[in-house]
Amino acid sequence: MSVAAVNTLPKSGRSIFQWMGEHWFETFIVVYGAWVFTPFLAPVFMHMGWIHAGKSIYFIYSLFCHQLPERSFFLFGQKTTYSLTDVQAAWQNSIDPFILRQFIGNETMGWKIAWSDRMISFYSSVWFFAILCYPLRRRVQPMTWWILLFFLSPMILDGITHAISDFAGIGQGFRDTNVWLAGLTNNSFAASFYTGDALGSFNSLIRFASGILAGAGIVWLAFPYIFQPQAYNQQLDEKSHAKVIEQIKNQHPRASGGRS
Repeated sequence: MSVAAVNTLPKSGRSIFQWMGEHWFETFIVVYGAWVFTPFLAPVFMHMGWIHAGKSIYFIYSLFCHQLPERSFFLFGQKTTYSLTDVQAAWQNSIDPFILRQFIGNETMGWKIAWSDRMISFYSSVWFFAILCYPLRRRVQPMTWWILLFFLSPMILDGITHAISDFAGIGQGFRDTNVWLAGLTNNSFAASFYTGDALGSFNSLIRFASGILAGAGIVWLAFPYIFQPQAYNQQLDEKSHAKVIEQIKNQHPRASGGRS
């Protein structure tokens, strides 16, 4: 067997799982990306009149997200976000989250994305940071668990305080008025910054920022551990390949040097 034949020898008998293992990053980007961005199709389908397809997406993702409309983005409507009062006027005058989450929008207000704003920032940031991390995969070292806690703590703290606040009823808790923040900042910002969940409010900004920070932390922790074995395996494959070629050269000198 010549050296050229070794270099062009096909890999036969590989299963789809072996291929996915060898191309795990590409598989992750496609599969995880589909999972992250499919909720954006829900308002698109509703706008196009594909009601059953749109509602199917809302139903599936309702198992993974609260989908509260006052904490969601809307497409194809008058505004990107709507206040609780707007939702109650268009849907039902209720503070029950199980009733409010059923509102997906209408032709005037547009249709909500099937992720809440926090889920959009968190899940999509993992996808984007994974892409940004790939060119630096051999340089980035995994962070420690203490640093990861720093990256995750804003989202954890914000989520817990939102949950505690919501026990008083949607729109009735301390995170809906943020009087505590107004006092800390001496009311330096507009009233709309402190109250509600509209785009540009404190609640909206902190959910968005904490989601991005958590996504960056997870990628920084997990991906270097995944990339390192891949790099080691590639180096071993290259050394084994070179060893086989060297053995062929020693056994068949003419295979590498041509005819004398």
